[in-house]
Amino acid sequence: MTEQRRIRILDPRLANQIAAGEVVERPASVVKELVENAIDAGSSRIEVELEAGGARLIRVRDDGSGIGEDDLPLALSRHATSKIVSLEELEGVASLGFRGEALASISSVSRLELVSNPAEDPTAGWRVVAEGRNMEPRVSPAPHPRGTSVTVRDLFFNTPARRKFLRTEKTEFGHVEEAFRRQALSRYDIGWTLRHNHKTVHQLRPGEDVASRERRIAALLGKAFLEHALHLDLEASGLRLWGWVGLPTHSRAQADQQYFFVNGRVVRDRLVAHAVRQAYRDVLFHGRHPVFVLYLEVDPSVVDVNVHPTKHEVRFRDGRLVHDFLFSSLHRALGEARAGQPGVGPAEEAGEGGDEGNDAGASPQRVAEAAGRWQQQPMSLPNREEGGKVTPDRVRAFMEGYRHLHPNHEETLLTPQPAAPGAGGAAAGLALAERQASQASPRVTLPEQDDTRAPPLGYAVAQLHGVYILSQSERGLILVDMHAAHERIVYERMKTQVHGGRLEAQPLLVPVSLAASPAEVATAESEREAFARLGVELDVAGPETLLVRQVPVLLADADVEPLVREMLADLERYGRSDRLEAHINELLSTMACHGSVRANRRLTLAEMNALLRDMERTERSGQCNHGRPTWTEMSMQQLDRLFMRGQ
Repeated sequence: MTEQRRIRILDPRLANQIAAGEVVERPASVVKELVENAIDAGSSRIEVELEAGGARLIRVRDDGSGIGEDDLPLALSRHATSKIVSLEELEGVASLGFRGEALASISSVSRLELVSNPAEDPTAGWRVVAEGRNMEPRVSPAPHPRGTSVTVRDLFFNTPARRKFLRTEKTEFGHVEEAFRRQALSRYDIGWTLRHNHKTVHQLRPGEDVASRERRIAALLGKAFLEHALHLDLEASGLRLWGWVGLPTHSRAQADQQYFFVNGRVVRDRLVAHAVRQAYRDVLFHGRHPVFVLYLEVDPSVVDVNVHPTKHEVRFRDGRLVHDFLFSSLHRALGEARAGQPGVGPAEEAGEGGDEGNDAGASPQRVAEAAGRWQQQPMSLPNREEGGKVTPDRVRAFMEGYRHLHPNHEETLLTPQPAAPGAGGAAAGLALAERQASQASPRVTLPEQDDTRAPPLGYAVAQLHGVYILSQSERGLILVDMHAAHERIVYERMKTQVHGGRLEAQPLLVPVSLAASPAEVATAESEREAFARLGVELDVAGPETLLVRQVPVLLADADVEPLVREMLADLERYGRSDRLEAHINELLSTMACHGSVRANRRLTLAEMNALLRDMERTERSGQCNHGRPTWTEMSMQQLDRLFMRGQ
């Protein structure tokens, strides 16, 4: 039988070392805490210097407000801070640090020296030193320019068990560099320097205009990130979301280029991650991860940053509002990306691309104007105003009609429509292509084109092995996977018709009974209208029982119970659910795949050009329903380099 011990106050040194277990995991944790203090001090320049990956030395210098002589001993005390003094300030905290634990925790497991000067006189600085077991700080005069320098030597020297968990120098420096990258992306108005073993790794100039921000992103994440990213800046309901979001065709094998900031604080939040996953749901290839650098600005009083010791997580007062705003903003931005727009191009691994994406091309304004001149009235299913219902039979009929729009030519893919007035060269090009196709001419000669009127994806010139379409654009050569492109076009039109119309619901002959928890029952009662909008009738039959009485016709054969449970879990956690829509979309995706033009089918030039025009108008047409790219491009500069022209 173990001896019962009396309750006692922990020794301050032991308490700090326990706290260090939460705050100081590795050198990168130290860098994060010290840099956050430098940012909170109002610095305009921050320098980080390391030796041996940070295990031997970490030094952070800043030119911020500094610390006075009287406050230096308190700076190393636990729960001592200048950043908040009341509960009201905690509820609306705008600083990065506020717990007052970082310096005390770091000094308990290292040899720490802090030199600071709040005055402009460089001779007026003071030094405080603390070493692990000796928790009594020593203060002495030390010359120092305005600002603060914190030097941390021999991390975990007095806790050898924890030091053994440190990885190789290369690995630890990689973690430090990632922490530095996050902080540098959080504040563009600060100049940053990172040195390792006396070599400068990053030196970033301050600048808050878009060009300066993009230069910093390119320096930290690579030029390919920006070449395949969309810039957005949206505001609604007191929320602002801005930054850069990668195109689906520019994804990563791991989630290592995902940066999300809330009021300048980098966070990893489940609600945010779920909203992003939903936005990319049917445009990413299996197992791939999107890339983004996004900034959410909200009133500090509606977000709680005091929910985790390392402050990586936050809690929003209205999580549903934030989730819906993030999802709708990203979904709209990705949906508005059309094939043929600058940057909406070849798929490649992020970070592996070169400078090819900087080749001169059509401006966004010219691309938009050119795409706008190519308008075609698509077939449509009956909508609500027409009194019709969307059923599986009508979806299939829609697909059949879509595949055979031209009654006099069975193989016609799409019917090219006359261009809008003023289309000029584009109309002439399409007319010529139709004439040549009807004459079965083996040779294609396109007319002289007015560059300002050329469509974004150019004009088809040939079909390769019955699989790819070759097109000549202003920039060079475009190669299109005709099945993947047509699959996305059919899929997007079906989604618009099915979800935009009225989903026909089917009452179940025998209602499905679900055993539910009290939380699930409460969610079902409060979200009754949300289920009804999706064609699901869900009744509460008892304190722990739910009845599913009706489901959409398209999901009549689906397993109802897990679907409803997943919807309830999503509604409870995130305030919205896309489970039912996702199931319907999976069905439509399969139908679109089987209903799209197949490989080895010969297309006329008119059909190929019609497909290109549809790609320019269709949302998310840069990739098929499974996330595979639908087209790629080689510019004239790339082709010239390939054949060594001009060298």
